[in-house]
Amino acid sequence: MPKKHSLQPRLIGTGLSGLVGSKVVELLQDEFQFENIDLTHPTHPTDITKLDQVQRVLAASDAEVVLHFAAFTDVTKSWEQRGDKNGVAYQVNVIGTENIVKAAAESGKHVVHISTAYVFDGKKAEPYTEEDPLHPIEWYGETKAIAEQVVQDSQASWTILRIDQPFRSDPFNRPDVVHRIIHGLLAGTLPPQFTNHYLGPTFVDDFAEVIRWVVKTKQTGIFHASAGEQWTDYDLATAVQKTLQLPGKVEKGDLDAYLAKSHRPYARNTALSTEKLRGLLPQPQLPIRDALRLVTFVDDANQ
Repeated sequence: MPKKHSLQPRLIGTGLSGLVGSKVVELLQDEFQFENIDLTHPTHPTDITKLDQVQRVLAASDAEVVLHFAAFTDVTKSWEQRGDKNGVAYQVNVIGTENIVKAAAESGKHVVHISTAYVFDGKKAEPYTEEDPLHPIEWYGETKAIAEQVVQDSQASWTILRIDQPFRSDPFNRPDVVHRIIHGLLAGTLPPQFTNHYLGPTFVDDFAEVIRWVVKTKQTGIFHASAGEQWTDYDLATAVQKTLQLPGKVEKGDLDAYLAKSHRPYARNTALSTEKLRGLLPQPQLPIRDALRLVTFVDDANQ
């Protein structure tokens, strides 16, 4: 029997063709209709840095929730634009967010804003909580911190979800943190992995369930939505190799040695505590080791 798409609730969003957003759409498409706000939309191309365009597309949509995934996430290129409010990082991350929340408030829509652990300075030894003060140390994190404040100051109903180093179960055209490790091991090009840098990976397939929960409950507030674990780059790469039985060797690297030659800051710890969210979700998120068992990849060398 064909699906009755007309009966499905509609969700409108930005960045729905990106690494995270496209997987969310794939996993939730049987439950919701999705409309992507994008410059490449075949009938309604929309530049989120232009308020009138955003207002027009949101006013025309009967969706009750706006998923705001779109962001300029290249940390190095953002650093090259530091202080430039006309640069693409600021325009997309700040101005684009301003336009989304303003138009959402005008059309009575709830905003789900996707943010990042880079709003913190990385100096804390333990995973960051939602109560920790924001103190970004580079331009990408600063634009995302400003965007968070824009959301909180808006007249729209809102939820902010912070994630770190997202990876999905299947390959994407822009490799995520886990698939970059896989490709590096298979090609023998994996650089040394830091033993003194900490991250908190986010399994996107699980994150889709967080999105479903927020859409259904419209729970307001700030929530950390990673797996809630703290890994070094070296330990993660070793776990990927062991779990997926990959060839090659994982070499140890030193963040301090890297920073001595780096021209931009580098947060030492971006792991996030998820205790707040864990008590609210209807089902627990997978531990990273279990998530890795679900990862698929293509061995280009043996094609």
